[in-house]
Amino acid sequence: MKLYLKNQEMENDLLYLQNIINLYFEDSFLLIGEGANELAFTISKEEAVAVTGQMTIDGETYTATAERTGHDKKTVKQAVAETLVTMLTAHTGVTQSWGTLTGIRPTKLYHRLYRQGRSHEAISDRLAKDYLISQEKLDLMKEIVHTQNEAIPDLYNLKREVSVYIGIPFCPTKCAYCTFPAYSILVHKNDVPEFLVGLLHEIAETGKWLKENGIHVTTIYFGGGTPTSITPKDLKMLLDQCYASFDMSTVREVTVEAGRPDTIDAETLKVLNDFNIDRISINPQSFTDETLKAIGRHHSVEETVDKFNLAREYHMNNINMDLIIGLPNEDRDHVAHSLAETKKLRPESLTVHTLSFKRASEMTRNKEKYPVAPRTEIMHMMDMTRQFASDEGYKPYYLYRQKNILGNLENIGYSIDQEYSLYNILIMEEVQTILGIGCGASSKFIHPETGKIENYLNPKDPKSYNKSYAHYTTEKIKKLNHIYKAED
Repeated sequence: MKLYLKNQEMENDLLYLQNIINLYFEDSFLLIGEGANELAFTISKEEAVAVTGQMTIDGETYTATAERTGHDKKTVKQAVAETLVTMLTAHTGVTQSWGTLTGIRPTKLYHRLYRQGRSHEAISDRLAKDYLISQEKLDLMKEIVHTQNEAIPDLYNLKREVSVYIGIPFCPTKCAYCTFPAYSILVHKNDVPEFLVGLLHEIAETGKWLKENGIHVTTIYFGGGTPTSITPKDLKMLLDQCYASFDMSTVREVTVEAGRPDTIDAETLKVLNDFNIDRISINPQSFTDETLKAIGRHHSVEETVDKFNLAREYHMNNINMDLIIGLPNEDRDHVAHSLAETKKLRPESLTVHTLSFKRASEMTRNKEKYPVAPRTEIMHMMDMTRQFASDEGYKPYYLYRQKNILGNLENIGYSIDQEYSLYNILIMEEVQTILGIGCGASSKFIHPETGKIENYLNPKDPKSYNKSYAHYTTEKIKKLNHIYKAED
């Protein structure tokens, strides 16, 4: 569908308005000009901001008005968004429980107001007014923020600490929905030794700077890719370097993604035992073999269960499992089956993702090959997971959203009491610097005084990383010097 915006002066807002329209229509284009389907806003700035929107789609015309106190750009933007959502809801009959909110970190908004000493009622009133968020989602945000402050009592006082993400870009195969750096270990195994040279350099130099400047490490997270794709010998060498480079006495949590069950074996688990690491992820995504085959995961349901039990034998006492809702050809019966199998295994945490059609994924490029359930079915399946979590004693402790996520829903991490992933909380709430080390790793520098965020991305492919790791290491240390020594 093409929709034409008549307000030429709003050209800079096209992307924001397009994101809202995408909540209602999959294939839509917002253009400046005139056409059969038109959108226009009349904006008045007197004592308050008043916005009147008019939209014509398929010969039907809708109008809506919103008022806001204040005249700043953000206030005008919120009023415009409210009128647009009101008109689109009238046209489609679809109510957006997240309202006009298109950001990926809703709880960050809640934290900001909570830190000001506001009550849940006051925060809810503010967010409902500004973004039209439903009470159900507001209550979910409240519960998550409360749990996060229980899990990390000094959550708002970690500016002089950092967390470290170590990216290992190898997997057995690449899943159809994935856009992470993930290169087949079978095809790229000859790239691993050279990649590890660069990774070990980054770890050593970064750790040296942190120690010399008294910056503690809160959490370390090995992701990718699938870190357990590399050999146990290489994994041991990597962990040896980490434990030699970082002051591990201050580290509260170390997590190793072992998301692909086909990368887990006794020798790898023994390496983790040697470093007292007991927090890993084993991600089934689905407990239906046909689905696993369709999305490019070369392991079976049986292997998932076997490797989970093997991990328990090697004292993995804090296991996370991921499920994806909305995978191709799955309905609520498949989800019910996956939840029943999850109940048998009883992982300490469960992360429920709603499928997102990421722009560069195989699934997005060939949507016709991957039919998914309609919006109402996706919403029902997510409700099933929420009820399951509640019944089984799992508490929601973090959430985030993605563009093009089915049903405009969310991803939620659940955990039994005190088994939360601290790293997941820290990266989502953006309360401290996250140093990204390795291939495709993104660093997020948080300025302690201003809260300003700077992103810095390492190369995504191993060959580019191998050529330039020294440069990227130096540049990140320069940023650390600028941020932390400027504060001193």
